[in-house]
Amino acid sequence: MAARIAAGGAVIIAGYFGIKPPGFVAQVVAFAFGLAASSFFPLIIMGIFNKRMNREGAVAGLITGLVFTAGYIIYFKFMVAADQNVAANWLFGISPEGIGTVGMLLNFIVAYVVSKFTPAPPQEVMDLVESIRYPRGAGGASAH
Repeated sequence: MAARIAAGGAVIIAGYFGIKPPGFVAQVVAFAFGLAASSFFPLIIMGIFNKRMNREGAVAGLITGLVFTAGYIIYFKFMVAADQNVAANWLFGISPEGIGTVGMLLNFIVAYVVSKFTPAPPQEVMDLVESIRYPRGAGGASAH
């Protein structure tokens, strides 16, 4: 039932944006990539290359990156007047379309710091990460 309600809500939102698009296709794609970069990308990279990454760090980083990036985009695209959406008012002169990079860096920093101050993940999770980094059958390739 929850999936059906969510799908219905998504159809309504998609219909609204179909009637009143928030911007050009390239702009919407830039927002989507910025949100993905600020939320999932750091977690995927750190989950594979940092065995110490834990759930708490991942969640804290994801929330930080996503809230920062989405908040910045929403503020400049929907809350301020069009004449205020200019480089002079942007953080470091970065447009809402490009702010995902800053959100990504915040995600990396928060996830790393939180994972250092919270308990390490269980040994089976660290073993899983090790098996992803060095798959079976890699032979001598994993020695270097």
